[in-house]
Amino acid sequence: MLTKKISPLKRVLVLVSRHASHLARQQYDVIVVGGGHAGTEAAAAAARTGAETLLVTQKIHTIGALSCNPSLGGVGKGQLVKEVDALDGLCGRAGDWAGIHFSILNRSKGPAVWGPRAQLDRQLYREFIQAELLSTPRLMVVEGSVEELLVSEPDPEEPGQHRVTGIRLSNGSHPISATSVILTTGTFLSGSLFMGQTKSPGGRIGDAPSGLSHTLKETLGLRVGRLRTGTPPRIVKDSVDLSLANIHPPDSQPVPFSFLNAHTHCKPEEQLPCYLTYTTPGVERVVRESFHLNCHIQQDTKGPRYCPSIESRVIRFPGRAHQVWLEPEGLTSDLLYPQGLSMTMPPDIQLRLIREIPPLHRAEIHTPGYGVQYDFVCPTQLNPALQVKSTQGLFLAGQINGTTGYEEAAAQGVWAGVNAARQALSMPTLSLSRTESYIGVLIDDLLSQGVTEPYRMFTSRAEFRTSLRPDNADLRLTLKGFEEAGCVSSLRYKEAVRVRNTLQDALSALQALAMSSHKWKKMFPQICISESKSTTLSGLELLQYKDITFEMLASAAPECLSPYMEFSQRLKIEAVYRPYCDLQKKEIKRIQKEENMALPQDLDYFTLPVSLSQEAREILHRVRPSTLGAATRLQGITPATIVNLLNYVRHTEQKKRRSHTNKPDQREEREEEQQQLERNASLPQ
Repeated sequence: MLTKKISPLKRVLVLVSRHASHLARQQYDVIVVGGGHAGTEAAAAAARTGAETLLVTQKIHTIGALSCNPSLGGVGKGQLVKEVDALDGLCGRAGDWAGIHFSILNRSKGPAVWGPRAQLDRQLYREFIQAELLSTPRLMVVEGSVEELLVSEPDPEEPGQHRVTGIRLSNGSHPISATSVILTTGTFLSGSLFMGQTKSPGGRIGDAPSGLSHTLKETLGLRVGRLRTGTPPRIVKDSVDLSLANIHPPDSQPVPFSFLNAHTHCKPEEQLPCYLTYTTPGVERVVRESFHLNCHIQQDTKGPRYCPSIESRVIRFPGRAHQVWLEPEGLTSDLLYPQGLSMTMPPDIQLRLIREIPPLHRAEIHTPGYGVQYDFVCPTQLNPALQVKSTQGLFLAGQINGTTGYEEAAAQGVWAGVNAARQALSMPTLSLSRTESYIGVLIDDLLSQGVTEPYRMFTSRAEFRTSLRPDNADLRLTLKGFEEAGCVSSLRYKEAVRVRNTLQDALSALQALAMSSHKWKKMFPQICISESKSTTLSGLELLQYKDITFEMLASAAPECLSPYMEFSQRLKIEAVYRPYCDLQKKEIKRIQKEENMALPQDLDYFTLPVSLSQEAREILHRVRPSTLGAATRLQGITPATIVNLLNYVRHTEQKKRRSHTNKPDQREEREEEQQQLERNASLPQ
């Protein structure tokens, strides 16, 4: 499952039909604008779901480009990659194909918060993504720049003040119509590049920005903000003295991202190491001396807190030695990526700075670092399908929603693609709960809280992370992706069903394998099993012990457990977390019962006859959460506010039901309303 090549004939056909003037049709179900990580996943997901899809990108050869760090995954981010893969997305398999350094972060902690990560070969990753897209049925890829969105009057039967019906390219070609349009403009939306005191238009060095901000703000009336990010200089590998840095080898046995892959493309012995070094006082001195030459860092635009520039780190944490990772960019690349040295000062100052770090004292810069500022759409204006609430047919995914990172973009892209296709095919859109996936956590956070800085995923953001583990993403999402969303292939679905059934059989076999603690102690004398009580332990309970492995149990009872050796690690993890997950399932059911309660979108929070503070009314009016669960996660909303809101909605629903059956006496109704108001007023805010 690792490889998918394009035939020479296919390559020729792609080159012939790559321009908009060669389009065989001017009507599509879904149009995706942008060929980054969100756009590629969105286009592929829409096509898999059954929609005739068009992907418009400025340059086909940059599809799948790793604009910043050539890596994938990490703590929180690796969970997103596993979930995208479970929904039949591209990035997990691409990471397995292009990975050159695999590691599991957070191994000292529980498996629920392990972070699968890989350093990637830029060229191999890009080639894999392009090969997949250009051979995907129902997907056309075209080069072009979108000049404007086609906007018409809305369908009066659906919510919204506008309707997007297609796009117009800047080359003057005919309009291209679509039922759904997905914008995945990344850092290109009114993007500006900064290096020292120089500013130029662009979303990435060498690529022009997108001019769609005017349409979004002026025509559609969307609230738009501005964020910034940056990238470090690329360093010539041969000019670096790696003997002065600490070597960090990869894991001896690479763990694939994709549930379809048993191994990675790169053999274990062929993996490349990474290197760790630190900044020095000389780095801080160069930053402070050149501060007046750096217009990007002096501006108020918010940057990524969890991946800041070296200038920001020096200003916020003076006197510290900051980590710098020297990471390979490919198996045959002559460049190193210095993670932790994102900077926007003039190129000559950048060279001075990096040479203050011992392994880089003679380093040469191949490409200088630079900063990017770009527009984003405030994501509270979206619904759980990632569709703009006020605009029918318009979906947004990726950095346009205020996130940062390939993985966050890919996660939004796959779900926006699914829902855009379903809407175009006259099927209801779907949502993912934060109780069932990290993608659900990501979307819910964006919709309910908005962003004041680029959003990054962490495991700490997920309340139910013991259930949302990297190892079980297929069981959580693949079945739903096939049976409900329609974005998963039958091949992947059959494999997920096989895995589910085999794991269930194995767990049943472990549960049935029961012996007294005394017998278990005799069998495994090295394990601390209490013999003070004459209790019976099942194999599943014994597997919860730290020093017991499934292999040990299988050697003791080969006739019933040896058939399940394929899933030995998954069974160990499942056994360890089962007690916690059982408790969590009860909590999830309780929360789901309340969190899924829909809040009417026409509620006038300013005149609502319940006890709410003015601040709470303003927040609810501005964000307009779609569910009670979304309201609970809004900053500034107290538990008392949620109780009052819950009581009001339930009371209103009960009144509606009674009005359709047996209308109560008006006096009784007024008395009941008065009692409800008194109950609400008695609750503190």
